[in-house]
Amino acid sequence: MGGLRGVAAPFVASGPSGVAVRTRLKQLMPDDEKVLRLVGAHLGSLASKDLKARCRDGLEHSGDSWAVRKRELTPLSSSRWAGSVTKATHDQWALARRCQLAHIQNLETAVRTIEHRLSLPVGQKGTRQAPGGYRSRREWHAKSRRLRVLEDRLTAARADREAGIVHVVRGGKRPARARHHLEAAQLTEFEWRRGWEAERWFLAADGESGKRYGNETIRVGPDGEVSIKLPAPLRHLANASHGRYVLACRVAFAHRGTEWADRVAANRAIAYRIHLDTGRDRWYVTGAWQIPPAPAIPIEAALAHGVIGVDMNADHLAAWRLDVHGNPTGAPRRFFYDLTGTAEHRDAQVRHALTRLLHWARRCGVRAVAVEDLDFGAEKTREKHGRRKRFRQLISGMPTGKLRARLSSMADATGIAVIAADPAYTSRWGAQHWQKPLTSTTRKTTRHDAAAVAIGRRAQGHPIRRRTAPPPAHRSDEQGHRTVQAGRRVPGREGTRPRIPGPRTRSVHAGHGANAGNQNAQHRSGRSAEHETWHQDSLPLSL
Repeated sequence: MGGLRGVAAPFVASGPSGVAVRTRLKQLMPDDEKVLRLVGAHLGSLASKDLKARCRDGLEHSGDSWAVRKRELTPLSSSRWAGSVTKATHDQWALARRCQLAHIQNLETAVRTIEHRLSLPVGQKGTRQAPGGYRSRREWHAKSRRLRVLEDRLTAARADREAGIVHVVRGGKRPARARHHLEAAQLTEFEWRRGWEAERWFLAADGESGKRYGNETIRVGPDGEVSIKLPAPLRHLANASHGRYVLACRVAFAHRGTEWADRVAANRAIAYRIHLDTGRDRWYVTGAWQIPPAPAIPIEAALAHGVIGVDMNADHLAAWRLDVHGNPTGAPRRFFYDLTGTAEHRDAQVRHALTRLLHWARRCGVRAVAVEDLDFGAEKTREKHGRRKRFRQLISGMPTGKLRARLSSMADATGIAVIAADPAYTSRWGAQHWQKPLTSTTRKTTRHDAAAVAIGRRAQGHPIRRRTAPPPAHRSDEQGHRTVQAGRRVPGREGTRPRIPGPRTRSVHAGHGANAGNQNAQHRSGRSAEHETWHQDSLPLSL
């Protein structure tokens, strides 16, 4: 056990700090679409210039330079539009810095792994804690060359970070690279350019508490009327007073519509974003606002009615309900999803699976769901897993971060707590201790089902191993320790079962016979009644 790493204590995950709802802009007139395209393209060009200026400032950025940039954008748009553009620029630059740090950490991990494997003899086998040497001299030579490449990349990335240089593409690097591989992306030049321009548009405005309906730039009224404050160069397109353009359609938010209506009625801040889905040729508006984080309940209160352990896999969620003592009850459940296709399709699949999971939890009366605190950020590199390409693709396709965020948000709305458990050895120990005992002639338990039991028991604070074995057929220790979970305060839970004296028949239960309390009164083997003084009567002489 000395080589095993420590296991962190489970904890209740924090709830969401914001809400985002989306609805479609239906029945837009041609003039409405024209205005939206013009406003988005104009503000998008301003956002590109502002991002370029922010990247040029690097680490020398200050509040004064921010004010200068905002003053330059105000005559070309408005004061509020300029504030939204500069704030989005700062958020994008900060995100690029975080991604840059993660990239450096991945490179450092890869360099350390290659250096370790190159230092070992060729063909030396590895262990569960560390990989071994490379299989052949040819692979050793190829990895030594790759080490130099990664070291050069690491040096360049560190130099960029020290200088405050980030590499950002408005619209995304993937669409930019797809321009040179249109056949592989199955796009025509017209389709690519249409999607590329739509991604670079800017139609987002931050909310303001105390202002009418919570937003002065993009305003959505209680009746669903959508109006936009036009930038200064496009005010001649206004169809309402104060340089505003009112869309012909009306919108309604189905999800969290009551919360949205309450904020609109109270003039509380709501941020809006309008965007075009070029694949479907549909316009959408997204509303978002901040919510105070709900106070985390004690983990003991969350586990008062049991827990549902959930093991996340590449194509399904394996779940099993556990009672308060850690015993799996009922049958396991599996919630399947398909992570192929577009990002919208994958996100919808994850939401649908989590919805079914939470509905099942509510029907069971369970108030907590236990999941692994997974992070595959440094576990999917080919330097760690070597030739296991399919395994790298498998863990790379798991939406661990999105699933955690989705589950926390959706569970908070249903009043179910999410408990994060340490993922160490859950799959291995679950299969070792639970897969075979839970398999029967009518149910085949998989490793994923057993891992769900292990995750739930770890969230409850129980050890993963089973506690007792079936009642022994004899007094030897062949059957092993007991496996049925008992409460921690049950006296004698680790001791042997007390023998109940008395006859063991179907008609008379043990301990209920007439002479059950006095075994000496019965002429049974080994009792003192058989060892009393015995006198034989004399035989008659007539025989």
